[in-house]
Amino acid sequence: MTDTVAPGLTAEQLAFVTQAQKDARKAFRVLRETRTISPSGTLGFTIRIPDSQILVNLNYAGPWGDDLDEVKTSVVGFDGTVYLGKSAGPGGGRYTKLFRTHDDVVAISHVHTPNLGAYSQAHAELPLLYVPNRRFRKTASLPVYINRRQPEVDFILDSIAKDTEVPGIIEANGGATVWSRKGIIDLANTILFLEEGAHFQILAAAALGGSKPFGPGVLQQQWRMGGLIPSNATVDDDGTIHLAAAE
Repeated sequence: MTDTVAPGLTAEQLAFVTQAQKDARKAFRVLRETRTISPSGTLGFTIRIPDSQILVNLNYAGPWGDDLDEVKTSVVGFDGTVYLGKSAGPGGGRYTKLFRTHDDVVAISHVHTPNLGAYSQAHAELPLLYVPNRRFRKTASLPVYINRRQPEVDFILDSIAKDTEVPGIIEANGGATVWSRKGIIDLANTILFLEEGAHFQILAAAALGGSKPFGPGVLQQQWRMGGLIPSNATVDDDGTIHLAAAE
């Protein structure tokens, strides 16, 4: 691995890295203190520096560090150029192809959480039956990535091709990979809600016979609240949207 000290980065780009580190520290603390992440602390963020082909990698140090909110940082170009920190080694550039293909993807995280992890152990898709997870998207479930002969990033690209609003995947026998078109705090919030929804659904399955489909009008209510449809549009319970006729 190669150590460098930020040659080639502008002052604006260095300021972006500093803010990303602050956001990551906050996200690490919130996800740890809410017990969203599992005890071993598998968590990291990768975020794109705006208007560039440079990625900032921000990794959680795990439970054994002196500073539990320490952010292990590296800044690496799409081409492998190391601008700051250490090169990622053989596993570097794990999601570069995603950032190359989708300019609108801002940040991504691979994370292990207890309840998303339970779905991963079962090789089960995650139905998005918890209302907050449907408020800002029409996606009905997270797909599960099982065949590791296919690179994970290619499975992600295939999943986005099928559903542009899908926010993540379940990684069989591992955790989950989740992405955002906004930034680190939005991404961490998505992880929190996905884990919370998975937790409630597992509790319901164990004690009450399982989660039920949404009741009448839920999708219409939530999609109006999330701004996905106009306030005068209507939605059938199967998700079919009807726009109001123009006056």
